[in-house]
Amino acid sequence: MLSVFVLFFSTLTFAQFTLPALPYAYDALEPSFDTQTMQIHHDKHHDAYVKNLNKEVAANSALNGKTIEDICKNVSKYNSAVRNNGGGHYNHSLFWTILSPKGGTPAGALSEEINKTFGSFDNFKAQFSDSAKTRFGSGWAWLIVDQQGKLKITTTPNQDNPLMDVVKVKGTPILALDVWEHAYYLKYQNKRPDYITAFWNIINWDEVSKRYSEAKKK
Repeated sequence: MLSVFVLFFSTLTFAQFTLPALPYAYDALEPSFDTQTMQIHHDKHHDAYVKNLNKEVAANSALNGKTIEDICKNVSKYNSAVRNNGGGHYNHSLFWTILSPKGGTPAGALSEEINKTFGSFDNFKAQFSDSAKTRFGSGWAWLIVDQQGKLKITTTPNQDNPLMDVVKVKGTPILALDVWEHAYYLKYQNKRPDYITAFWNIINWDEVSKRYSEAKKK
């Protein structure tokens, strides 16, 4: 009985990170993102990153009490399992929040900055889409606020992200697109461009604008 209690207490102690609930139903993003993909992507893929990251926390006391942002910003201090699973947790946690069945277009300060930086929203959309299409293999496309406070489009391989101290282009992510095949293959098969086109229908621009405002204050 004591050993069972110790195991249970240990699990509680090191369950530092949890899988966030989706802010909408699995089928809310239909037909752009299908229900089955959302279920598997969130409940299986993201959950695995969380569980594996917690295993690393349990094995490395230096990770205790660290936020996922802290871990990403200093990821070069840790092993590849922390990098891959920490990145996977951060990236997906952000990704779910910037999706919405309402869709729409950017407004306010973010819209103005997009037009200033890229010439127009259509130009931005084309450049971001092209970056996502041409990201070789698995990875992510990002819109970030860079270290000079400017908007920039970038991509990262695998589960890396622009917060990490190991990437070339650093900044605060405000928009993300997962271009791993598991994010789209059930519905779109090898047609990544069709998946990217669908993405523009379901972006939560209110959340992206909020993240933009917060990043500008840093």
